[in-house]
Amino acid sequence: MRMNKSALSVALLVGVSLGGAGTSYAQAGFQCEPGETYVMNVMVSAHPYWVPVYQGFKQAAEAMGCETVFSGTPDYDIAKQIASFEQDLIKKPAGILLHPMQADPFIEPINRAIEGGVEIVTFAADSPNSNRTAYVTSDNVAEAKFAAEEIVKQVGDAGQYAVLENPGQSNHDLRVTAFISYMEENYPNMELVGRQATNQDSNAAYRATASILQANPELDAMWIPEAGSAEGAVAAVLEAKADVLIMHADVTPTTLEHIKAGNIHMALNPNQGIQGFMGFVATFMAAHSDMFDPFNDYKVSGYNPMQIPFVDNGFAVITKENADSFDLGVYMEGRDPT
Repeated sequence: MRMNKSALSVALLVGVSLGGAGTSYAQAGFQCEPGETYVMNVMVSAHPYWVPVYQGFKQAAEAMGCETVFSGTPDYDIAKQIASFEQDLIKKPAGILLHPMQADPFIEPINRAIEGGVEIVTFAADSPNSNRTAYVTSDNVAEAKFAAEEIVKQVGDAGQYAVLENPGQSNHDLRVTAFISYMEENYPNMELVGRQATNQDSNAAYRATASILQANPELDAMWIPEAGSAEGAVAAVLEAKADVLIMHADVTPTTLEHIKAGNIHMALNPNQGIQGFMGFVATFMAAHSDMFDPFNDYKVSGYNPMQIPFVDNGFAVITKENADSFDLGVYMEGRDPT
């Protein structure tokens, strides 16, 4: 089952813009100069989520003759990610596709990077008050609504549910707050009995879920905004031999195996390849905004005309039936991970 919301608006925008632009603009083409480099910067760099995203990023870059670098920090540490971002800037890339761990601490570094000639696009998580030119992600509100409706479909419209969360990361926050709001507005007999911050830590999620289950033995369902915490939650549910429906966003090899085994009901996974591919296109266009001449006041106002507030890369629904399509090992066979 797939939500066909992949936003090809960037490609359409580019095609329309070049089609209507003068010859001087169109001649530039979608090609990099020799050595022109683009960086993808993330936190927790070993997380499997980034692998298909970077593959999409590279595929777009290779089609345009561009170089790419995967960067970031292995730690879940905002100071270390900003430090890695600063190191990327020293190398003067044409642009950076950035997943900011937190929004506000990245405002000044992003703005300074752009002032220094390095274009910035965010993906999966945002820094909306910065001057980044575009944001590429799945629709987190749509994900939350889908999860709520699926849970009610499976357990009924009167029962108990709990959420785990990762405060401070914009997409995770929205997945949780939108889910709770939707339940409160549409299914008032569904009672929120547990809400704990686990910050993508599977051990913390195991402890939090065990505590919630002990206090609420009639718990019906859990919604989790990311896969790391889902790993710990399902372990606690299995150990307690509880009958709790688990849904989460994103996917890891571990949660995929639990989906195949029927221990996790579903995962809602952003279309990572589209996210990376469209992320590169948006970053390239931010760095090459002179390729087209839009019908607006950018020449007078002095801003980069390549402004895209939101590109929806869509999301897929992973179930026991289609789980094999999301095997990262199979996907990466014969591919260069660097």
